[in-house]
Amino acid sequence: MTALRCSRRMMLRGLGVSLALPWLELNSSRGAHGVDGTAFPLRIGFVFASNGAIMQKWTPQSEGPLRHLPPTLEPLGKVCKKVNVLSGLMQDNANAKGDGDGDHARSAAAFLTGAHPRKNGNIHAGVSIDQVIAQRIGRLTPLASLELGTERNRTSGQCDSGYSCAYSSNISWRSASSPMAKEINPKHAFARMFRSGLESRQEQARRDFYRKSVLDAVSSESLKLQAKLGQADRQKLDEYFTSIREIEVRIAQSEQQEDRRVRPDIALPSRIPSDIDEHIRLLFDVMAIAFQTDSTRVATYMLANEASDRQYQMVGVHEGHHILSHHKNRPDTMALVQKIDKYLISRFATFLETLDSIREGEKTLLDHSMIVYGGAISDANVHSHESLPILLAGRGRGTIQTGRHIIYPARTPMNNLFLSLLDRMGLSESQFGDSNGRLGKLDG
Repeated sequence: MTALRCSRRMMLRGLGVSLALPWLELNSSRGAHGVDGTAFPLRIGFVFASNGAIMQKWTPQSEGPLRHLPPTLEPLGKVCKKVNVLSGLMQDNANAKGDGDGDHARSAAAFLTGAHPRKNGNIHAGVSIDQVIAQRIGRLTPLASLELGTERNRTSGQCDSGYSCAYSSNISWRSASSPMAKEINPKHAFARMFRSGLESRQEQARRDFYRKSVLDAVSSESLKLQAKLGQADRQKLDEYFTSIREIEVRIAQSEQQEDRRVRPDIALPSRIPSDIDEHIRLLFDVMAIAFQTDSTRVATYMLANEASDRQYQMVGVHEGHHILSHHKNRPDTMALVQKIDKYLISRFATFLETLDSIREGEKTLLDHSMIVYGGAISDANVHSHESLPILLAGRGRGTIQTGRHIIYPARTPMNNLFLSLLDRMGLSESQFGDSNGRLGKLDG
């Protein structure tokens, strides 16, 4: 039998379409390796939630094993053994430092950069931790990094007390003055992974016209590949193709639903799901596929722009999130905010469950990942930037002991966490933002 040639990142091709494959046992046996030479690469993701949280309902009552999850974190039940709750962290450069109001803008700008943004139209923050990583390992994957979000980028105008809108709508920064524009359309984000990034929207539309599905374009080659795979790899490939087709079908369905709602005299520039819940879910699915196929090892996802006043009617919240977050300690208002907090955690939990269902050797994709969830505001009512709501999911390929609530001394720099994650990516740095050392306790 002719030996099957196996590159670091296996691909199927047809009609000019490239389809990245998940890591298979065949890759491991023939020496396909991650950046540090192991069979499965380490992925890192950052999920941003705006407007803080009701910390009384977020924080576990005691340090140690997560035996009893607090109300907001209850949806993590199925994956809590692979999640850590980190208490006591602070992003100090989100504080005013003499600049007055604008805590929401500073929260997003400082979250991953550890930098204090400049005010009054002079855009200047810092290089975000995801881009520090992407600039070092991005050459190993088709996409150096992937930036996702559910609300549009804004790079002009002021959104918060003299701060540029660029701060509120971006957490990823390639340089101090250049944010990474996030993709909010699931279809376009999906297409970036499976088409040349050089194609124009018109070229992509023409390709869509004659290509019913990515799978149809590569079906003959996939059949040849399956004939040479073992049973476990064939099952994994079949599950992967099924998940790809499901995402395509859901994107198509959301477009059809949108078509029925559009008045004939209005032309929309893009087709983003009008159902917020489906929009959030689809982008999480795209992020999971990006990691599964090794299309990228670095991703960020803004569940909403900072200070977003979106309504979450799917959980019975009909007022704007930002307005509610300034709850003035009113129990009824705090209860509504906590509903939003819990809903967003439930979507994150589903994403983690997806990662944990994808086998990679004897472990799972979640075991080979490090996913940070949170923001740089804790109590939005007082715009606090300490004791932040931070989760760290995934075992970092065995370097992180999970299933715990870890309490750090008050005002511990969150940037210490980023230094520790850099270490695990094999990209050690001596300083990031206002870091004053590594974050201890992660390995037990």
